Amino acid sequence: MVKFLLKVQAELSNVTDLEPKNTPQAPYEYTFEIECTKCRTKHDKLIQINSFEKHEISGSRGDASFIFRCRECKNEHSINIVPTGEKLRAEEEEEEEEEGSGKGRKKDKWVSLLEIDSRGLDFLRFVPNGEFQCVGTETGTVFDEVDLSEGEWYDVDENTNDEVSIVDVKWEISRT
Repeated sequence: MVKFLLKVQAELSNVTDLEPKNTPQAPYEYTFEIECTKCRTKHDKLIQINSFEKHEISGSRGDASFIFRCRECKNEHSINIVPTGEKLRAEEEEEEEEEGSGKGRKKDKWVSLLEIDSRGLDFLRFVPNGEFQCVGTETGTVFDEVDLSEGEWYDVDENTNDEVSIVDVKWEISRT
């Protein structure tokens, strides 16, 4: 069993609390490129996993978010995912919360969005297909159709007529 974390970093302007839009009615489909750890075959298609679906593991009493059988070595592998509940927060907000400590959030701060328990698979890449949501820092306006597939997002907060943006989005999958 290997545990991974899906992490994000970005520069937020006039927005905070960035997270995947994930509800039981409209689950976020986390999209990954994977590789079998037994035979090192890279799967030729991207896989999608959501945190609400569960599948039975054959020959076991357990279940998993995703079951995969490698076409080369024929081994069955499983993945369980759990959202961390963490959100990427705006730099200014973090500096105010930590006032006096001398520690403000830096642009290169990584936030873990997802815990991944993988049995037999390595994660090569995350593809941010699907909608994210965030909140305007001044107004609390909810932006729930944030598309980060291009690595950036721009909009206008209609309550203040200020531009809001998320730029320099980077993703990382790391072992814990």
